[in-house]
Amino acid sequence: MLEALRRVVQEVSTAPDLTAALEVTVDRVRSIMTTEVCSVYLLDDKQNRYVFRATRGLNQSVVGKVSLGIGEGLVGYVAERAEPLNVEAVTQHPRNQYIAEIGEDEFNAFLGVPIIHQGQTLGVLVVQQRDKRRFDESEEAFLVTLSAQLAGLIAHAKVTGLLAVSRRKSSRTFTGAPGAPGVALGVAIVIYPSVDLSQVPYRKVRNVAREVDRFTKAVAETRAEVEGIAKKMANDLREDTLGLFDAYLMMLDEGAIPKEVVQGIKKGQWAQGALKQTIETHLARFDLMEDAYLRERSNDLRELGNRMLSHLEKRNRRRLHFPKDTILVGDDLSLSDLAAVPRERLKGIVSGRGSVNSHLAILAEALGVPTVMGVQDLPMPLIDGGDIIVDGFQGVIVTAPTNTQRQQYRKRAEEEAELTRDLEGLAAAPCITPDGHRTRLWVNTGLFSDVARSLERGAEGVGLYRTEIHYMMSEAFPTEEEQRQIYRAHLLAFSPRPVTMRTLDIGGDKALPYFPIQEENPFLGWRGIRVSLDHPEIFIAQIRAMIRASEG
Repeated sequence: MLEALRRVVQEVSTAPDLTAALEVTVDRVRSIMTTEVCSVYLLDDKQNRYVFRATRGLNQSVVGKVSLGIGEGLVGYVAERAEPLNVEAVTQHPRNQYIAEIGEDEFNAFLGVPIIHQGQTLGVLVVQQRDKRRFDESEEAFLVTLSAQLAGLIAHAKVTGLLAVSRRKSSRTFTGAPGAPGVALGVAIVIYPSVDLSQVPYRKVRNVAREVDRFTKAVAETRAEVEGIAKKMANDLREDTLGLFDAYLMMLDEGAIPKEVVQGIKKGQWAQGALKQTIETHLARFDLMEDAYLRERSNDLRELGNRMLSHLEKRNRRRLHFPKDTILVGDDLSLSDLAAVPRERLKGIVSGRGSVNSHLAILAEALGVPTVMGVQDLPMPLIDGGDIIVDGFQGVIVTAPTNTQRQQYRKRAEEEAELTRDLEGLAAAPCITPDGHRTRLWVNTGLFSDVARSLERGAEGVGLYRTEIHYMMSEAFPTEEEQRQIYRAHLLAFSPRPVTMRTLDIGGDKALPYFPIQEENPFLGWRGIRVSLDHPEIFIAQIRAMIRASEG
């Protein structure tokens, strides 16, 4: 805790203003303490009330709009007594008072500590949890120490009048992975997740039928949402790229994931807990995979899990204003985040997670939006609303850029645009080495969404079509006819170019959720063609589907 405290204090003390400092505080405290909620209330001297100023886990749309008087509710009680309050179940405390707008009625455990400077309580720092529990002494000591550091900052801000956001910051450069090419200059709009599946506690329930009904409705609402996003983006994307959304819909169909969640509920777990358990089980399988492309699908599954959770908990994100030069920033951006921004206003994307294989990166490239993925340690609260440069070629972003940096990147963008135009003219040209040797440019693929960009870049065929990807995205072994249709679509898209198809390659780090393999040495044992030869019913059906798909 001491090292964590040091890092938080250092980051808070270097924040450019009070608003940013509070955002950093709630963000870091919730993460370090693994709580579901962290909030800060500050005293408004004129009203003599404690205003809801920052939060992670509660309704951010009412930040600055809700307040409590001294002695009102648990927060007001902490301020009145000027002492920490550690409550296992808030419903059992006589001073408990819910504020409907904040959305805290589902949380039981409460720990609030006063922020005191020279005898005056300037605010209250709060953490909350769904489970009934008493926060331990080390957690309480951590918050008390941090609140003492905040006290000096808040007092200084009140004296100097630095309560408004200041954007005069020093320029910093962060490195990630190129997601989609291009250079963009704009305003960073940070998206914070409204829910976090990893923070869901496990809880037993008696009314199983009610929980199953809740989950069934959440799945239906999630499906409708995904279909709505796909429809909204239909005009901006090719039909094959829109096929990415089918992957999400397939996971929502009556298959492994929904069935496993229902099974978990029937064992007595509440819907949120059963969903968490199911998603994390599948995520663990993806994390063991060595293939980066397949491992990246874990982010899609995590996004879908959080999307279902948001419908279970009826949480909606606050509406944001997107300026004409929006750079969308987030630790783990989703397709719905991308769809929320009007296409003409979206100039760039920065994601803390993911790689070039992410569905987000694939869509960004299809849209022609410069993107950087996997940017670590990005201080989200500090850059929110500030100027930012996105270099999708090098995988670099620059926050608070100087005038010189702006000029350099504008020039770079112009040069890259000119180079791209020149290369587009060479896409159809044959690949010939300086000594006259003719070679061919072939691609590895597995998703139909890869087709468009492969052909645009001059692919002369498919060197490896990984059929196992479709098996891994299915909830059961695909039928011969399903395989034929998928293979046929790829062959037609690349026709008359050659396509080399590999038969089912599973085992090792590539597991099927509906076909578990128990093997002492999975990478050298029963895998690949050995599995197919031992299961001729699978092998023959696939070969037949390939032959039928190639007719004509």
